[in-house]
Amino acid sequence: MNSKRNTIMAMVLVVGVAAIAEARIKLVALPERAATVIRLDNPRATLIEEERVLTLQEGLNKVDFSWKGVSIDADSIRLRTLDHPDKVTLLSVSYPPNEAALVWDISSDSDYAETVRISYLLSNIDRLITYKAVADKAETFVDLKSYLVLRNFSGEDFDKARVLLDYGEAFEQGIAHEETKQMLFLKSPKVPITKVWKFDAAKLPWDPEKLENQNVGIPVSYRIVNETKSSLGEFSLWGGKARLFQDDGHESTIFLGEDVTGLVPVGEKMELYIGDSRDIVVTQRKMQDTRVVTHKNNRGDVVLYDTNEQITAKIENFKDSSAMLTMIQHIPGQWDMESCNMKYEKKDSNTLEFEIQLPARTQAGPAVKELKMTYHRRHLRPGREPQTPVRR
Repeated sequence: MNSKRNTIMAMVLVVGVAAIAEARIKLVALPERAATVIRLDNPRATLIEEERVLTLQEGLNKVDFSWKGVSIDADSIRLRTLDHPDKVTLLSVSYPPNEAALVWDISSDSDYAETVRISYLLSNIDRLITYKAVADKAETFVDLKSYLVLRNFSGEDFDKARVLLDYGEAFEQGIAHEETKQMLFLKSPKVPITKVWKFDAAKLPWDPEKLENQNVGIPVSYRIVNETKSSLGEFSLWGGKARLFQDDGHESTIFLGEDVTGLVPVGEKMELYIGDSRDIVVTQRKMQDTRVVTHKNNRGDVVLYDTNEQITAKIENFKDSSAMLTMIQHIPGQWDMESCNMKYEKKDSNTLEFEIQLPARTQAGPAVKELKMTYHRRHLRPGREPQTPVRR
């Protein structure tokens, strides 16, 4: 424990069989921590595990564990004997009123210098994960680095601790109260990427030519798959801020931007936004929207109806290279597809995702593909039906 700070204390008092001590008398301060582990594998709580050596005598030992100026969850404190678990027994624990402290009653069948492990949840020590990705000039791979930013505002100094996240290698690192440290935690060179354009029909205009004095771009991202083929895939990647750069071919880099990614489980995709592009144009229109009445009330009012709808989307690639477009369509309510000329994946009951590979433009003009889907929506009520998102 740092000599400048003495916020967590443990003391031991040996009590004879005939002795009855209502008052707590602190006699012997225990040695400094023999080892400390800071576990950061849960983003909502930090678990501290420390080992100390208790000088126990035969009979009943009272161990006082107190803390001051440190936010410890008292209900989370646990003690485990390591050297003589069959001969040293924790009998009970009590909490003195109005104190940040507890007292363990420990029975020992002999005199021991017993190593114990004390664990507890500690507030105000946390971690951030940041990423740095540098793409090659051809945008085929990135050199990916992940950094752990450790922040300690707990009130306690840790001269030396073993820091564990749920991925990567553990490392020894001391950190004082009110200190912030950044450490390289993961390094994966040449991670394959796919450059992806994303058109979401609920967010982008359907006919950009009708928008005056507005440049409409489609968001572009680098897609990384958390799998072994990408030199990843051993563990989930925690969410955090990512800064993206690209090699400019002149021994320097261009800053592309930054994005925030969520948790990426093994096998899932991380998509890092790098900007908008006008090299791909999507023009979408609703070609049919007819109502079929299915139920009326006794007054002849329509109470339920179906719709027959058709949407077409013209996709033009003005790039000199091929491109991958992710198109997201939304059909609210209960529906069934009558026909669709492209494959899609249902992300949920109302969301369809298309992965559309676009060839490069030719001398004759842009490469063009067209999505066409016809579907029925069922059991709609006048005035209360969910609307298909349409951005004009």
